[in-house]
Amino acid sequence: MASTAAGKQRIPKVAKVKNKAPAELQITAEQLLREAKERELELLPPPPKQKITDKEELNDYKLRKRKAFEDNIRKNRTIISNWIKYAQWEESLTEVQRARSIYERALDVDHRNVTLWLKYAEMEMKSRQVNHARNIWDRAITILPRVNQFWYKYTYMEETLGNVAGCRQAFERWMEWEPEEQAWHSYINFELRYKEVDKGRSIYERFVTVHPEVKNWIKYARFEEKHGYIAHSRKVFERAAEFFGEEHVDERLFVAFARFEETQKEFERVRVIYKYALDRIPKQQAQELFKNYTVFEKKFGDRRGIEDVIVNKRRFQYEEEVKANPHNYDAWFDYLRLVESDADPDTVREVYERAIANVPPIREKRHWRRYIYLWINYALYEELEATDVDRTRQVYEACLDLIPHKKFTFAKIWLLSSQFEIRQKNLQRARKIMGTAIGKCPKNKLLKGYIELELQLREFDRCRTLYQKYLEFGPENCTTWIKFAELETILGDVDRARAIFELAISQPRLDMPEVLWKSYIDFEIEQEEFGKTRNLYKRLLQRTQHVKVWISYAKFELSLEGEERVRKCRQIFEEANKSLRSCPEKEERLMLLESWRDLEAQFGSDATHQRVAKLLPEKVKKRRKVTAEDGSDAGWEEYYDYIFPEDAANQPNLKLLAMAKMWKKKQQQEPAAPTARDDSDDDDGGVGAPGKAPGDVSPEEPTRDDGGVPEKVDGDGDVAPEQQTYDDRDDSDSSSSEDEGDGREKKKEAGKTSAEEAVSL
Repeated sequence: MASTAAGKQRIPKVAKVKNKAPAELQITAEQLLREAKERELELLPPPPKQKITDKEELNDYKLRKRKAFEDNIRKNRTIISNWIKYAQWEESLTEVQRARSIYERALDVDHRNVTLWLKYAEMEMKSRQVNHARNIWDRAITILPRVNQFWYKYTYMEETLGNVAGCRQAFERWMEWEPEEQAWHSYINFELRYKEVDKGRSIYERFVTVHPEVKNWIKYARFEEKHGYIAHSRKVFERAAEFFGEEHVDERLFVAFARFEETQKEFERVRVIYKYALDRIPKQQAQELFKNYTVFEKKFGDRRGIEDVIVNKRRFQYEEEVKANPHNYDAWFDYLRLVESDADPDTVREVYERAIANVPPIREKRHWRRYIYLWINYALYEELEATDVDRTRQVYEACLDLIPHKKFTFAKIWLLSSQFEIRQKNLQRARKIMGTAIGKCPKNKLLKGYIELELQLREFDRCRTLYQKYLEFGPENCTTWIKFAELETILGDVDRARAIFELAISQPRLDMPEVLWKSYIDFEIEQEEFGKTRNLYKRLLQRTQHVKVWISYAKFELSLEGEERVRKCRQIFEEANKSLRSCPEKEERLMLLESWRDLEAQFGSDATHQRVAKLLPEKVKKRRKVTAEDGSDAGWEEYYDYIFPEDAANQPNLKLLAMAKMWKKKQQQEPAAPTARDDSDDDDGGVGAPGKAPGDVSPEEPTRDDGGVPEKVDGDGDVAPEQQTYDDRDDSDSSSSEDEGDGREKKKEAGKTSAEEAVSL
């Protein structure tokens, strides 16, 4: 920086750009990067390969590597991976002593690291340093006796070396810590490999003392039975029944005891065991016991012959039915239910395979609905009854391969397969199944099931992704939009939920828009965003003028706290009344006015209440002509109509005009005959103003399109007194009173007919 005489720093002048117009040839960052890659400006040449030719270079190489490792260790001693890499490098150079020294230094840093002990011991075993390895294992199990991996590897090493006594000693030290069940089984299997049955029995005695579960007692008894000690096995069962007593009795123990006696042909003992257990175990907890007892009685009881005859007869009937019609799936269901009740798993599987081989010949979903339940029952049997996980998985895979997913699919199969994998704690495979299902044949049920699965697993990011896919598949589904917004609301992301609602109401097609708008409004009310709620109502009223929207808007304003709430509510009712005047559905306007009246009755004054009461319409009964579907006349029907005050004020002469029109029509139909007109008679006069024909209507007078006339007629058919009627009279006098009387009677009858026809219209 240049400095002035005063000592202040002077900022250099920046060159001014005179031409600020863009260059003709524009270069983007993408072009620069592509050009750099094409010219390989960023690539660095690989380091040259070094070949070590003499011992001096090797020592230099070792020195550099050791210095690098030591520097890494010095930077952070707690990173055990650096120690292990250092030791393994030394081991690769056959520098075992150095590697051992490194491992010892590492153990000083972290002696509770399991991986470090394992690597150290494995190095010693690879170097055939047996005593060193024993020393390491001893130190490891002394410091960390609850790490089972150390014990397993230690005993395996001793047994591999043929040191049976040392292996047994290690197992004994292990058993003093009372480890898990698998450790005891490993010890027992070790003794059995060397034919030490008595030692295995003693281990089992200690085992059932440390882990006194029913399954362990059963294993102990089966161990004795397997080696031919039947009396010992029976004694174990009896001791187990005595050990658990009557308070903690378990049906599995007695079922196993009974099956053991059954294999020994001791049928009376079996019967006694079943009766003893059924007397002491509650019925709801002894279903399996009772089932096995029934099967036993069928096999060896007094009713054996009868039961066999019945079962075989039913089986024969089912065989005949399925042979006559292999696609009668109901018969297959009954047959399988019978076979599952008392047959072995192989027989059940055989019948299931025969049933599922009958694929529907037509690829239509309605023909596959019953058939697909054969696969479902097969998979459930393999999982629940046979407890064969691999076969269950094979059944689901075969079923999914068989279904023609391009034409139709069954979401139930995909969901059951995924749920089965979850029960096996194979979450990755379950997600893969659902992903495949959505990719092949997306359905609402599949997407809902996948979302529910991820919600149960609390994987909310995956739920968001799935909701996005769901909305891409069906953007008109309002329920999906609502559920997505509810999820975001539960997670506390209100802005995201509001954005989802905004995006939803902007869709061009929706299956239930009223539900969506209601959910959006309820959401804003729940968030206490009353200004936004009011804007939503206004936006909704721009789209629809439904009376329920107006009423809901008014109730919302009324529910708010404030002095102006009644005035705002009344203002909304007034706007709604003005808007619904042009609505053809008069019942909706009546509903609005009734709601307004209820408001005024509760919160308004007498004046406002009377004002609303004056707006209510009059209910009148009318008749109209009915036309059948073929166009013929089907008679007349009555209906109720509502006449609002402003409608009645605008059209006061509807009935009078209708009657005049009917009278003119009748006059035209009758043959033309001169009639005398009497000016002196005031009862019969022209219709309307002087100088108009009886049937003429002035342009200012409105006419009725539907022809409906309120039914206000007296008993004789004459028009009620409040409605005036006029007849035309000739100016000439009648020649005689008799002719005048006849003329009056005819005109009276004509007046009655006109009134009746007007009423009918």
